[in-house]
Amino acid sequence: MNIDFSKGKRGPVIPPDPNKVRITIRLDHDIIEHFKKIVHDAGGGSYQNLMNEALRQHISLKNGALEDMLRRVIREEMSSSTGSD
Repeated sequence: MNIDFSKGKRGPVIPPDPNKVRITIRLDHDIIEHFKKIVHDAGGGSYQNLMNEALRQHISLKNGALEDMLRRVIREEMSSSTGSD
């Protein structure tokens, strides 16, 4: 069986998402295995996408915590300035 690859193109069949950036990162083995196990137990998917979502949720929680703290400080400042008049 002869297959002609002379007109074949190199690279991915599906172009990469332009919003994603390829990086090299070193993570602990148990972290990678944790996310791979979750994906495996769910019946498939991408552990890298799962890690991306976990990072996104972490950022969202941190930003929410900052917002909550700022709101609390502003309320305290406003109440102390109106209470001392």
